[in-house]
Amino acid sequence: MQSQDIKPSKPQDVHIVENNELSIIEALFPVLVLVLMLFYNVFIVFGDDALSGSNQFILLLGAAVAAVVGFFNKVSYKQMLDEVAENLKSTAGALLILLMVGALAGTWLISGIIPTMIYYGLQILNPTFFLVACVLICAIISIATGSSWTTSATVGIALIGIGETLGISLGMTAGAVLSGAYFGDKMSPLSDTTNLAPAMAGADLFDHIKYMAITTVPTFTITLILFLIIGLNIDVLGSPDITDKLLAIDGAFNISPWLFAVPLLVVGLIVKKTPPLVALLVGTLLAGIAAIIAQPQIVMQIAGTETLNFQSAYKGVMQSITVDTAVETTSAELNDLFSAGGMKGMLGTIWLIICAMVFGGVMDAIGALSRISKALISLAQSTFGLFASTVASCLALNVTASDQYLALVVPGKMFKKAYDDRNLAPENLSRTLEDSGTVTSVLIPWNTCGAYQSGVLGVSVADYFLYAFFNWISPFMTLLVAGFAIKIKQIKAS
Repeated sequence: MQSQDIKPSKPQDVHIVENNELSIIEALFPVLVLVLMLFYNVFIVFGDDALSGSNQFILLLGAAVAAVVGFFNKVSYKQMLDEVAENLKSTAGALLILLMVGALAGTWLISGIIPTMIYYGLQILNPTFFLVACVLICAIISIATGSSWTTSATVGIALIGIGETLGISLGMTAGAVLSGAYFGDKMSPLSDTTNLAPAMAGADLFDHIKYMAITTVPTFTITLILFLIIGLNIDVLGSPDITDKLLAIDGAFNISPWLFAVPLLVVGLIVKKTPPLVALLVGTLLAGIAAIIAQPQIVMQIAGTETLNFQSAYKGVMQSITVDTAVETTSAELNDLFSAGGMKGMLGTIWLIICAMVFGGVMDAIGALSRISKALISLAQSTFGLFASTVASCLALNVTASDQYLALVVPGKMFKKAYDDRNLAPENLSRTLEDSGTVTSVLIPWNTCGAYQSGVLGVSVADYFLYAFFNWISPFMTLLVAGFAIKIKQIKAS
């Protein structure tokens, strides 16, 4: 859930292009071609390096295939370009957020904020219960802020570092971070998608949140149990000796609990509904000041000088904000951990989002998104079939439109009347949109959410996919509840 991070002016008024001349085969053809090309590109040729550029170009090739289909169905080049422009416009906030998160990570490193989090976290978090703690911590922060993006960009980064130091798989830690972050985001009244879903379905916000608990609480409970089982059986080299790592951190940074003031202020600003860009900018600038005060030796090292003055301080902080920076310690493991790419490090993710938006824009312009959703609606012959079609539509939109908002808006508009006709309360639709559209967006590498979280946490979607239990169990839970007709709310008693 992007929450306040990506916010079109009026997401419920997003225009959905229809093209009655387009067949379902033509609508699905670009998707099939894209999936085949991505499969070959990732699993046969490039592997983990696919996100360095080749996947981005594959998305553009997919857009070209969709454009050819559009030309054959009398869709003009201008129409397609206009829809692409609208898509790109809707992601402007996301791209700026990504750049600011890169800047934040750089200054939080050289100021000692992230090392301080790791330093104290290593002493507090028991390896056996670390993953469960990750889920709970991120859930609390995300409920308070209404943003999974803010959660992963702040406490999530620190938890990844702590997990790596404890010898726990990056994929496991990232999965735990995202499971907690998306649970909190989904259940928070401050979240944009939590407001958007009931707006699309015609439900009351707090009725929607209450109704979501039927599927969300069991899914969250299962997630905690799974991470507890993993924690009890995980091989973390027994009870790891962290003394050398604590000494290494203490030797490289001036560790102080006062440094927690910056992240606490950022979270406080978000809770007070300060625009995330403003909160992250404030966090970046304050961390830059903290770096000059608390870690002058690191600022001078990055600036390449032996004296601290205005110019060297400016250069050191600016370097950390914009380009690669690294702080060496006596621990080789920590040397890999204490590095940041700054704003430059986010350019690959931004490139991916732009290319994904091109593909989604062309698919919308030729009427493919609308056609796929209508085909799914036509398959719904029962109440369960209607729920299943909604889930499938949300998943399909997350893959094809590459944007979480469209995965809520398009199915929300298309299925609203079908739910009304079956005497189903709007909460059924809004909950299903969230269970299948909001939380699964992070499981798609080229979706804005998948690209963002992967870029911020430094863990590929393939590595955390399996462990993001909450995210992929959620759509199955909503189908289970529908299949057994558990508390299916109706507009009026039958």
